[in-house]
Amino acid sequence: MRILSQPSLLLRRLTSPVRNGVCDNNSFGKSTFMLFQIMHKTSGGTRPKKKIYHRVHELDKAMDLQKKPTAILKLKSIIQSQKSQSLLLRDLEKEVGIIQKWNFISVIEKYPSVFYVSGGHKTPPAVTLTTKAKKIADEEALANELMEPILVKNLRKLLMLSVDCRLPLETIGFVQPELGLPDNFEKSLIPKFPEFFSVKDVRGRPHLELENWDSSLAVTAREETYMNSRMLDTSGTAKRARISKDGNFPGPFAFRLKFPVGFRPNMSYLNELEKWQKMDFPSPYLNAKRFEVSDPKARKRAVAVLHELLSLTMEKRLTSGQLDAFHSELRLPARLLLCLIKHHGMFYITNKGAKSTIFLKEAYDGSRLVDKCPILTFRDKFVALTGRRDLEPTSCTT
Repeated sequence: MRILSQPSLLLRRLTSPVRNGVCDNNSFGKSTFMLFQIMHKTSGGTRPKKKIYHRVHELDKAMDLQKKPTAILKLKSIIQSQKSQSLLLRDLEKEVGIIQKWNFISVIEKYPSVFYVSGGHKTPPAVTLTTKAKKIADEEALANELMEPILVKNLRKLLMLSVDCRLPLETIGFVQPELGLPDNFEKSLIPKFPEFFSVKDVRGRPHLELENWDSSLAVTAREETYMNSRMLDTSGTAKRARISKDGNFPGPFAFRLKFPVGFRPNMSYLNELEKWQKMDFPSPYLNAKRFEVSDPKARKRAVAVLHELLSLTMEKRLTSGQLDAFHSELRLPARLLLCLIKHHGMFYITNKGAKSTIFLKEAYDGSRLVDKCPILTFRDKFVALTGRRDLEPTSCTT
């Protein structure tokens, strides 16, 4: 299927570093990462109008909104890691470095509702959590307890997505924060579940391997959404449905799409999109070695693998480097950037922040993540002490 027109020469240069099925992270360029051309219906003549879409501002905003909470939560963890539950300000540089020290000093000064500074004169100043902040911080233990079965389930599903049901521990560690795993998950989590996981040496590298396949877990987030929202008439048979102008089709093999604001696809585009949405494809949980890469169904399956991988993360997003780390084990598309851009109704690439980040668009309502796991709900509650108004209640994934 040809959803997008031929990429521009500039986009060709962006994707040229792809070699032997591996995508160079530099292909996610800073200024031109979303530069592409879309066939757009015009009022006169037959020549299509080229329209360029650059940004989804709400998702860019989501990256900006996480900056201060990240510093607040990191400082909270540093304070809690001290035996005295307080941190001498002179030791802050040892914990965060000389460059970041002043950013954290600014956070301490700005949020007296969270951080309390004591001492002075003869006593060296130290920072602790306020009484209210301590009370909420104590709830983190319960959030972590609720998270454990979710983490185990998602880690099993991640291994089931891989070609040989195993992944290098280094690769898992690379996405550890995004999956919600504890810092020392190899020692604190894995040994607790020998019936599910084992660590084995493969070609000189430690790998986490799945012990037992569970067919009940081989259901994608896309399939769960479809089963929960499918349209049934009173007789229990599925209603006949056509694709809408936004590209969405309530079928068993369709994906939820959210096109950029202002995108107006013509009928030719929608017809091609409907064929793609209706096309059946093998499950992402079937071994990728069984399929020919050139098969259109296999290509759609690769998109489904990307969708499922992002769905397994807490905030439904990964950096370009993290996504590319799974390239060989999950058999991701060789021309990964082109695949993400082609399916811009599903994925969004932003260069806000230190690294380019890929969002699963359907997981967000504006800049707000729709479904949050217990640990994200706890973090929102703690950060709400600062008086932020954008932290609205959300449903909690269990």
